[in-house]
Amino acid sequence: VQLQASGGGLVQAGGSLRLSCVASGSIRGIKSMGWYRHAPGKQRELVAAISAGGATTYADSVKGQFTISRDNAKNTVYLQMNSLKPEDTAVYLCSAARGTVNYWGQGTLVTVSS
Repeated sequence: VQLQASGGGLVQAGGSLRLSCVASGSIRGIKSMGWYRHAPGKQRELVAAISAGGATTYADSVKGQFTISRDNAKNTVYLQMNSLKPEDTAVYLCSAARGTVNYWGQGTLVTVSS
């Protein structure tokens, strides 16, 4: 499974970005997809996840601010990020799960300036 993330960049506080992650390769059986982030000096944390059926999970810190969605026909998961804050600055990593195996993309950097 290959995961290609895109959409990161530099944005001012209060702005928005939309991340995309396309899954390719042996994707049969992929269930949950999600986004994690890794900020400097902090542990990697789950931002949001979405099941194959569309059930969503969010970190408390981004509830009401970020929205995860997926297009199963395009094997793509999205993360709409609104009202961005400097503390949202991080490398955002796309992930996909099949059984107990997690696959990871290369990450996309989001930088929010104050």
